Amino acid sequence: MSKFKELGVAASYVKGLTELGIQEPTEIQEAIIPYLLNNAADLVGLAQTGTGKTAAFGLPLLNRIDTDKKEIQALILTPTRELAQQVKHQLFKYTKYVPERIFMEAVFGGEKIAKQIANLQRTTHVVVATPGRLIDLIEQGAINLKQLDVLVLDEADEMLSMGFKEDLQRILRYTPKTKHTWLFSATMPEAVSGIIKKYLQPEAKQVRISKPLEVNKNISHLYITTPSAKKTAVLTRYLQKHQKQRGIVYARTKAGAQRIATALKERGLSVEALEGGMQQRERDKVMRMFKKGSIQTLISTDVSSRGIDVSKLDFVFHYQLPEQDTVYTHRSGRTARAGSKGVSIVLATNKDRGVLDRLSRTLQITFKEFSF
Repeated sequence: MSKFKELGVAASYVKGLTELGIQEPTEIQEAIIPYLLNNAADLVGLAQTGTGKTAAFGLPLLNRIDTDKKEIQALILTPTRELAQQVKHQLFKYTKYVPERIFMEAVFGGEKIAKQIANLQRTTHVVVATPGRLIDLIEQGAINLKQLDVLVLDEADEMLSMGFKEDLQRILRYTPKTKHTWLFSATMPEAVSGIIKKYLQPEAKQVRISKPLEVNKNISHLYITTPSAKKTAVLTRYLQKHQKQRGIVYARTKAGAQRIATALKERGLSVEALEGGMQQRERDKVMRMFKKGSIQTLISTDVSSRGIDVSKLDFVFHYQLPEQDTVYTHRSGRTARAGSKGVSIVLATNKDRGVLDRLSRTLQITFKEFSF
């Protein structure tokens, strides 16, 4: 018998999961799926990205949809449009063999609102949304949440760190008190604790899968000491030497990502930039090319990296270190997924040594100097 069937997942969903190559439940799926299938309750899930939480909340959520009704019954809020698209895509795949049609829409900024309003006039059971665009749609009367049964706050810490606190509070005021809220977060900062205390039931179940800042043990953490002026040359040398490998280079700013991508292209390397200032269709095109393998390396900002879920990435480069320790964890976690191994490499100036020492202590990891 399938392990998912043992958790209570219906055979039609198990068939879809098996076709996707998902046969063994992850730790968070084992902890959450049976509980949410058997309890109408609020829940807090603390887990890093890459632990399988989309299926953990997605399968019970889809199971609760009454397809005889035309109204929106589930709302999933995500911090970025890339993650919204990814979540909708995953949920759609899970329903391939389900006899009843479950209709889903993803709504986010960067796309014409009129098109989204037209799509929402059709039967819609599940909406995956970014906060800003959802508020626009609510206030234009295009979305009615009065029949909402489940609200999922995905990557709540990221939503709050990106300045969506007021938007979240406004959205929550439009939702019925009878709904169930499932909140997922990699960390538990004060702002997330505040949302939990104010909007979730006091007895909400908490599932903690890993320590808030635990780093995947399959990642090797390396640094290359280099002056700022020579970072592009060092990166070029590495990419030329490892042309069969795939990975992501992180820059702090949109302009920085474009500048690095241009410099690497001029050196004949297979790279493209992915940053928030690009048109949505351009971003989608770059992601398609990267997932298909026609681009070897992606040059990305942190905000646009949300929702990048590409298997078998060999490396992550930090062109500049992030300001927050949690962001280092998230960046590094793009590699070494699903049990594979990977490397996280920092291009470190002498001024960065103090930051590396702090990351070592906070994340309990060891940085090794790397030369090639």
